[in-house]
Amino acid sequence: MAHLQSRQHISPDSGTPITLHPLFNPKITSHTPPEPLRQEITPSPDRASFADPEKKALFSVAKRVDLTESIGTVLENVQISQLNKQQLDELAALATERGVVFFRDQDLDTEGQVKVFEHFGFLDRHPAQKDQKVRFIGAHREDHREILKYTPWPNGDFHADTSFEINPPSYSLLRMEEHPAVGGDTAWVSQYGLYDALSDAYKKFLDGLHAVHTSRLQYDTILDLWGVGPNRPPIDTHHPAVRTHPVTGLKALNVNPGFVTGFAELKKVESDKILDFLAYHIHAADDHYVRWKWAVGSVAMWDNRCTLHRVIPGTYEGPRRGIRTTVFGEKPYFDPTSESRNERKAREKKEKEIEAGRNGVAETPA
Repeated sequence: MAHLQSRQHISPDSGTPITLHPLFNPKITSHTPPEPLRQEITPSPDRASFADPEKKALFSVAKRVDLTESIGTVLENVQISQLNKQQLDELAALATERGVVFFRDQDLDTEGQVKVFEHFGFLDRHPAQKDQKVRFIGAHREDHREILKYTPWPNGDFHADTSFEINPPSYSLLRMEEHPAVGGDTAWVSQYGLYDALSDAYKKFLDGLHAVHTSRLQYDTILDLWGVGPNRPPIDTHHPAVRTHPVTGLKALNVNPGFVTGFAELKKVESDKILDFLAYHIHAADDHYVRWKWAVGSVAMWDNRCTLHRVIPGTYEGPRRGIRTTVFGEKPYFDPTSESRNERKAREKKEKEIEAGRNGVAETPA
């Protein structure tokens, strides 16, 4: 962190750096992004919508192991590179339901990863991504709490990839090429589960709000901390605080500490208090959380529309290098008639009980 502009100015009173907003760094005000702001697009139909709900083709070649009740599934005895189009569609459907799907000991290389992932849609590009098709993911050894004293973006916190975009990503896939034996894990949390864990009154309150997602804090921090130029100007978007998933039809919380700075319909102090609670809510969601220990050849595919994730910082030694591919999703929307995961389970259980009762009456002799 020594290169941060704010840390180069020491207080004569305390002997520690003077905390300054990173706009003090002239690179931020002088940078001209080479690309324009994006316009809304209509992506092709989600591949999961073409899948067999029972996923017979996928499960005929892969063993399913669920890691928790709420989120995370490992597929064993299968190579992603060998999956056909039908099986890939069913993989997408599994990701929409389970949030994140893991694989071990994969034979994919970067070219193969790009080829496979293009099946799921048009490849997205992170604002700091230089390669047109992939983003390189490295180590996270710096103290993210200390960094937050001098930069405005909480880069060590939970987020959905570039949720500030007009068309935020749907699916992401990360493949690990190098990794230390200990450290560098990644955690995901289910936004289906986060929504269900709220009280009914709080759910109704959030159902009517729009979260303010911004890339401005990341934009400034990228220039100040990473020293690279973002491809696009900063953007602010208002997305529903609760979104309806286009494939599952389920409600999911759509708020994350990484990019959301408030709520459009509320005053700042009101927003701040709610964000404080939701940050606690996200970090306290152990029953809707899964943590993945990486190894070389491991792969994770997740759905950004129903999960948040973060790399777990540490002081581990050795290289950590991953390759991530991401595809565009739809503009987030909220359908007030949609239901939560728990509501669907309760409804389906009741329908089965009613149907069983009807069958029981019908089978009783007159």
